[in-house]
Amino acid sequence: MKRFFILMTVLGTTVLGVHAQQLKLNADNVEEVLQAMTIEEKAQLLIGVDGGMFKALERMLGGESSDQQVNMVGQNQTSVPGAAGATRAIPRLGIPATVLTDGPAGVRINPTREGDTQTYYCTGFPVGTVLASTWNTELVEQVGAAIGNEVLEYGCDVLLAPGMNIMRHPLCGRNFEYYSEDPLLTGKIAAAYVNGVQSQGVGTSAKHYAANSQEINRLGVDARVSQRALREIYLKNFEIVVKESQPWTIMSSYNRLNGEFTQESKGLLTDVLRTDWGFKGIVMTDWTPIRNTAAQVAAGNDLMEPGMDMQVNALVSSIKSGKVSIEDVDACCRRMLEYIVRTPSFKGYRFSNKPDLKAHAEITRQSATEGIVLLKNQDNTLPISNDIKIAVFGVSSYDFMAGGTGSGDVNKAYTVDMMEGLRNAGFTCEKEIEELYRSYVDYQSKYLRTLRDYQWYEGAPRPDEMIINKSYAKKWAGKTDVAILTLGRQAGEGDDRTVESFSLTDNERQTLDNLCEAYHLAGKKVIVILNVGSSIETASWKSQPDAILCAWQTGQEGGNSVADILTGKANPSGKLTQTFPVSIFDVPASRDFPLYDRDFNQVDTYMGKPSNKKDVGYCNYEDGIYVGYRYFETAQAEVSYPFGFGLSYTTFAYSKPTVRATKDGFEASITVSNTGNVAGKEVVQLYVTAPNGQVAKPALELKAFAKTRELKPGESQTIQMKVSNYDLASFIESESAWVTDAGRYQIKFAAAVNDVRATSAYTLSKPLKVTVTNALAPKNPINEMTVK
Repeated sequence: MKRFFILMTVLGTTVLGVHAQQLKLNADNVEEVLQAMTIEEKAQLLIGVDGGMFKALERMLGGESSDQQVNMVGQNQTSVPGAAGATRAIPRLGIPATVLTDGPAGVRINPTREGDTQTYYCTGFPVGTVLASTWNTELVEQVGAAIGNEVLEYGCDVLLAPGMNIMRHPLCGRNFEYYSEDPLLTGKIAAAYVNGVQSQGVGTSAKHYAANSQEINRLGVDARVSQRALREIYLKNFEIVVKESQPWTIMSSYNRLNGEFTQESKGLLTDVLRTDWGFKGIVMTDWTPIRNTAAQVAAGNDLMEPGMDMQVNALVSSIKSGKVSIEDVDACCRRMLEYIVRTPSFKGYRFSNKPDLKAHAEITRQSATEGIVLLKNQDNTLPISNDIKIAVFGVSSYDFMAGGTGSGDVNKAYTVDMMEGLRNAGFTCEKEIEELYRSYVDYQSKYLRTLRDYQWYEGAPRPDEMIINKSYAKKWAGKTDVAILTLGRQAGEGDDRTVESFSLTDNERQTLDNLCEAYHLAGKKVIVILNVGSSIETASWKSQPDAILCAWQTGQEGGNSVADILTGKANPSGKLTQTFPVSIFDVPASRDFPLYDRDFNQVDTYMGKPSNKKDVGYCNYEDGIYVGYRYFETAQAEVSYPFGFGLSYTTFAYSKPTVRATKDGFEASITVSNTGNVAGKEVVQLYVTAPNGQVAKPALELKAFAKTRELKPGESQTIQMKVSNYDLASFIESESAWVTDAGRYQIKFAAAVNDVRATSAYTLSKPLKVTVTNALAPKNPINEMTVK
């Protein structure tokens, strides 16, 4: 009998072993595979593959000599050279590695590979600022689909995009990646982008969740924000993207939030994200040095990137010691498996490495054109005919910036600069000026590279503007018909812009003064092009040129897109998604943003040590909900260019405003008519002024928007927009609830936040209350500003 039991035990073990060997992951057996995984395999699944980013740090910490190391089977760096990271394969259970690539202005991988004559360039699409400035969700979805196709055809599974943090301050280094100072606009544009990308069968990672509002000390700064400001401003955009597009992944940010790392915040990653909003995907960390992996997993962080082998060992130890529960680990692993079965890598997609770059360049050119904003057009200076002679000035005319620097920079085959774009449009441009600038840019760029080594995320150093003196300006004013001056600002990951960069430099101002004086004395025009990723100071000089075109950073086809606007081939229809203040000190966030004293201890930050240095170690969000136009309109403060502003070559009239109550809100409609002489598109912005209620509110808030189709002269279109009662709610901290007060709401149809064209009203008879989890309260009350 004893021999029988021994035999049965051996046979049972053998059968289970054979079953485990045969068990392979599919969409219907996630739970079975999860139960078959060892603790070591579960730990590997939750830790990414480091492609070398933190290998030196791991060696310094002694990770490679740790005892009881897990055997990392088949764990090579990402299979796509230059991709940001990957998940780990577990071949025994048929679990493949998946590939994560940077975005959001296109796929970021290495353009060339050793021993391979083929190139792997990707399309440099317009940056986030441009896409949002189109106010065209349908167009943004088309751009997203094109980007998603390149993700798919280059063998990747997830695009680390969109970047959707709120533009709290104009000097944030990554504003070019983001969409707006307004959470509704940000959320709607992001949802369109995600829906476009994911239509191609690949995923996105909406980032950086949350309150990642500055680059200075981004790995350590503690953003201290009230619950109301968080819910209404810094989380509302993510709420919208989750509910309207369900991104495959959310990226938890580097920073602390109210004293706790976002990556270790159960309130943020589980209570708000999953319980309140119903998020179904995985959460991955931003590319972070090793922290408290057990705490990250317990909070609901499913994937730790870029991942270190020592993290796997540490997590195994934490599981065995009970520091992290196996239930939390299993929840994360379950979500990871559910993610993996959706990916092209799991489905065995045979990617081509040959997306249609030519077709995508056309999409880039057209979408960028629609996001360019015409700020000034005195006496109909624009459009201009290509039969005139043009003098093109400014370093950025010849070194045109397609985008910002860092992980958001795409390795593209080319960038069309202003001179190329103008020539392609048939303009005659003076070669002597071109030769002067190109030789200056070439020499200065080479010289600047000799001064120090630049990190990859900083981008190549850019020369200062060259002064055009009065005599040289006068010379060309006598020989050409129009002067174009391009002013540029570079910014990117890892640093914020300086106070000085917000204003024109002395060289730029002298050049602008001299050109305007010479050309105006000759009875000729000066046009300024802004090649920037975020707002700059314009109030002190905008009266001088005859036209100002904010081109932003328009991707690889930038010069062609700008030329399309200059010639009238395209009618500008972009609108500002951020306020252009008169002074940087008019921005409320300037009271707690690192404007001057920006130094911090990088070693301490990497080791996770907090800092008590104001605005660098911690930042009190004393502006509360009064970000951007919410402050300027409520305080009735002067601005240079308001939120939502943008001119056209035609004019539009608004008529027949109506508001009709629905079951859960209202539907507003307005008729827009083209009253000018050329075809064009108009953006209708719907703002709401709330009745007095439990809490003070901004003078008005954007609650919906829509863009017309291209209307011919005399043509009209009726625009309809829906707003729910929940959309009108304010967050009441004492009740941990969204509350929409009963009363009469003023409905404003506007061409810009300060340009209301028609009004109506909506009356809510009974208040609405939606209770949510009580999460993310600051340790101490924030001394928020009062605005009247």
